[in-house]
Amino acid sequence: MPRNTMTLSEFIKAFNKLKAKNWVKSERKGATGIGHTLEKLIGLPENNIASPDLGEIELKAHRINSSSMITLFTFNRKVWKMKPLEAIKKYGTPDEDGRLGLYFTMSRTPNSAGLFLHMESETISVRHISGEIVAEWQLQTLAERFVEKIPALILVSAFSEMRGDHEWLKFDRAQLLTGTSAEIISGQILSDNIFFHIRLSRQSSEKEASFAVKEDNLILLFKEWRDL
Repeated sequence: MPRNTMTLSEFIKAFNKLKAKNWVKSERKGATGIGHTLEKLIGLPENNIASPDLGEIELKAHRINSSSMITLFTFNRKVWKMKPLEAIKKYGTPDEDGRLGLYFTMSRTPNSAGLFLHMESETISVRHISGEIVAEWQLQTLAERFVEKIPALILVSAFSEMRGDHEWLKFDRAQLLTGTSAEIISGQILSDNIFFHIRLSRQSSEKEASFAVKEDNLILLFKEWRDL
């Protein structure tokens, strides 16, 4: 096994030592501080955990009771049913600098631009209340991409509190999550646990479009989970 890989058993030992430390000061300010702190304190090389029966395992850390989002699937250009520039012109809104663009986090409830996620038995699409389809995906394809990207996931949960200008973390739990399906993905979209996030502008090089889930609901996307 390459030297830059940590085994699952090695991770469990390192995490239990970290958990026993109680509160630790975050190694970095901001949203990424929890993941950076976890990796540094357990000595994880390049976020690379492996198991003989599961292969490489993704690691994600989250703050308990956080409403932050975790990206699941990135946007695929082939799913556009209308040209992006046309969508911006028809449904875009100005940002704080007056740049017209699509800046939305969408669910099945129509937003201010009349856009929403529409579910059918085998597909999910971004639609306008007029019936126009902006983009469309096959549910099975989304599930397969998720399994390919994250065949197994270790979800680490931590309590967080601010002490002055610094965040302190108390790592509390590590769970191994495995297995998903198109039925699970569609069910979570129907439950409004999966959202579509897009930030797209003609004038800006910043382009972001993805499906995302709230951190606390990530466990719901898997068939099986167990504490480590």
